[in-house]
Amino acid sequence: MPKLARAMNTIESIEPNAAAQRDSNVLSEQMFYRAIGLERKRTERSGKPFLLMLVDAGSCTSSQKRSKLLFGILSPLVHCTRETDAVGWYEKDLVVGVLFTDIDTQGKASVVAVMLARMSEVLRNHLDVEQFSQITLSFHLFPEDWNQSGEEPASNPVLYPDLLRRDESAQVPRVIKRAIDVLGGSLALIAFSPIILLIAIAIKLSSKGPVFFQQERIGQYGAMFTFLKFRSMHLNNDATIHKEYVKLLISGEVAGNGSDNGEAVYKITNDPRITAVGRFLRRASLDELPQLFNVLRGEMSLVGPRPPVAYEVEGYDVWHRRRILEAKPGITGLWQVNGRSRVKFDEMVRLDLQYARTWSPWLDLKILLRTPGAVISGDGAY
Repeated sequence: MPKLARAMNTIESIEPNAAAQRDSNVLSEQMFYRAIGLERKRTERSGKPFLLMLVDAGSCTSSQKRSKLLFGILSPLVHCTRETDAVGWYEKDLVVGVLFTDIDTQGKASVVAVMLARMSEVLRNHLDVEQFSQITLSFHLFPEDWNQSGEEPASNPVLYPDLLRRDESAQVPRVIKRAIDVLGGSLALIAFSPIILLIAIAIKLSSKGPVFFQQERIGQYGAMFTFLKFRSMHLNNDATIHKEYVKLLISGEVAGNGSDNGEAVYKITNDPRITAVGRFLRRASLDELPQLFNVLRGEMSLVGPRPPVAYEVEGYDVWHRRRILEAKPGITGLWQVNGRSRVKFDEMVRLDLQYARTWSPWLDLKILLRTPGAVISGDGAY
């Protein structure tokens, strides 16, 4: 792989100091973020992990000392790394990053221990004792082992600075999206309140158990939240049938069930766990109405990828994870208005990624306008 600094064809100098200006192999913040994003995509294809090291000099008491310290760090870092690695600003004038690519490792702990020892030695040889005590080294391996305990987000945000910066740079469109969510969600709850009441009564009269079904789902960047639906299943049912089906669906081993019109359906169509009322609610997508409360709480949007359960994410390939990293989950989306359960899992993920890549408030409005037609037709709803 050619050197990232040369391949990008644009390198910025990093310090007014003349010696630092001569070192054209240090990437700016923007270019370093881009390098991290490109390396994530290479890892998705190759399966070879990469390691991001951050050298934080934020504990320095003055900007002058910090500049001297960072100058003492940059040159040795550039000269001790391979041509396939990249050195750049993770946070201008505060944090320097090193991207170690194509890591061949059998375990995270061993790689981090080896790199910590190696880079500590390099920096000690070029810094005095006081300077070395003012820096902090941290290591972040991609792909990360996602934590599904619910105590913290499953993903490591440090590995996605380009996505975070993208969200920050689109503040006005994001404000518009949130305004659409709050206004649309509030109006929908008011308009559907009589139907919501009738559904609650029907569920309570037809089967034992609560009106609402609550489940831990995974939101953007792996943050857990309590997902709401109208209960459509019998109480105390066994989730094994769904877990096994999801595992086969993600791996591409499901051929598709037959439907009334002969088209393939990638969903359990005759689930014995579903009640008679629940079957109607699912067919009409009315079981989704309580998710309007998730929208008002900011955990979901009206439009976005469907939020998965933890055991679904366990079966994801690395590239599948992007569907819950690049957009906030939603009630409806491109998948719902383009065939829904008639679409294979990989195709659904590609639709989610297409949405995240081309998102705009206007696209949200177009999807929302297409949603009633998809609901009325019942295409792919089971």
